[in-house]
Amino acid sequence: MPGLRRPRAVLVSTGLGLIAATTAVALAACSMGGPGRVATIGEVDLDTPLPVPPLAESTVEPDGTRVFSLEPQAGTTEFAPGVASETWGFDGSYLGPTLVAGRGERVRVDVGNRLEVPTTVHWHGMHLPAEMDGGPHQMIAPGDTWSPEWTVDQRAATLWYHPHPHGETEEHVARGLAGLFLVRDDAEGALPLPREYGVDDLPVIVQDAAFTDEGRLETPPQGFAGRLGDELLVNGVRGAYAEVADELVRLRLLNASTARSYAFGWDDGSPIDVIATDGGLLPASVALERVMLSPGERAEVVVRMAPGERRTLQSVMTPAAAGLQPVVAGMNGATDEFDVLELRAADVLDPSPELPERLVELPPIDTDIAVTRTFDLNGFQINGEQMRSDRIDETVTVGTAERWIVSNPSGVPHSFHVHDVQFRVASVDGAPPPPELAGWKDTVYVRPETEYELILRFGDFADPDTPYMYHCHLLWHEDQGMMGQFAVVEPGQRATMTEETNDHDHH
Repeated sequence: MPGLRRPRAVLVSTGLGLIAATTAVALAACSMGGPGRVATIGEVDLDTPLPVPPLAESTVEPDGTRVFSLEPQAGTTEFAPGVASETWGFDGSYLGPTLVAGRGERVRVDVGNRLEVPTTVHWHGMHLPAEMDGGPHQMIAPGDTWSPEWTVDQRAATLWYHPHPHGETEEHVARGLAGLFLVRDDAEGALPLPREYGVDDLPVIVQDAAFTDEGRLETPPQGFAGRLGDELLVNGVRGAYAEVADELVRLRLLNASTARSYAFGWDDGSPIDVIATDGGLLPASVALERVMLSPGERAEVVVRMAPGERRTLQSVMTPAAAGLQPVVAGMNGATDEFDVLELRAADVLDPSPELPERLVELPPIDTDIAVTRTFDLNGFQINGEQMRSDRIDETVTVGTAERWIVSNPSGVPHSFHVHDVQFRVASVDGAPPPPELAGWKDTVYVRPETEYELILRFGDFADPDTPYMYHCHLLWHEDQGMMGQFAVVEPGQRATMTEETNDHDHH
């Protein structure tokens, strides 16, 4: 366990007089009594070896289908020696194994629910049929088994899986139900990149949490964004470090927090080199001061270590990074600073090749647009509506590309996640996106008073009976109903569920 050399939280309260100076929505957010600033840099001993989630075992059936099994279950986890916390996990007490499959493989996952409550398993970032998606329409009752099956047909990427029960997603994820799903392909496999899992290719699942003085999990304080803990867990432990023996190390960063956004960078101020985002590799490595990830987003970064070097991954959020006014930022985690993970290089390192100047070629962004739709994120609503399970909000024609204009007219944080497809960000407030947003994405942070132009192609998997979701991935917002449903149908077909006629732009 790390030796904590600080009070449990360094919180700065904010007076109501300051809150009154913000916008009306921000006032409502802050009046919830959310947490103030948290700063742990230099205050936590990074002395716990980083555990690596095991690779999920699988079998291959005669027809070539790769079969995995997962069991969501309750258990206890010691985040402090001798102090048990009640947690949930897949195949264990906390988090889950890492699934790996290649592009073109047929896969099946037998999910046996050993919890005492219904749950789901959503394959976040995966392109697959709607009835296999694991959203709120694919609930698994206690004792039942759900066996989605699909062919993996997308680029190499760091994806993940987590529950998606309507109204309870934040609670299920916060209890520990999350894991990685890595997709491999030939293009990524041909590059001289680190890829020995757990050795020079490290999963880094970052969550925030709150603990009692004894070290038992407790419910964190609440901001408008959702629950915000004052400590970090990396792969389920506090105060993590990883020993590395290769010059070049790849970190697969997943923000698995329910509400907190991070801005990852190195303690020495050197650039952080991003090679991939949600949906796979970027055209070339992008050197940033910090890479920001909102809940659900992923980034793959590489770092070149020197013999004997120690380097700490940190998160330093600022109001400017989040696009928030300082008072709102301070009560929603956007002024917080954390030590995340220390890398400790061996005295002698195995040599690693130089990173290629070009990684992959991305196709041009679609310009043959069939429909333009607008999505306004405000309060806990999208386009003035809250989620209804019996309503289809948008009907999409298979084989077409669409333009989705997503905007946040408020002064508080939101994000936007689309099931089924990876999209491209065509513009941000009418300007080209920054290079770290130029690749394939399934989740994007939507800054206040900012408009994002997303281009999505719906190439297959028409199903008028079963919808996909789009929603804010701040999970408390999602649970409050900040979610909509879309169906993909054949030309001329209608969704079988009730179709909503919205008054926002469809043209």
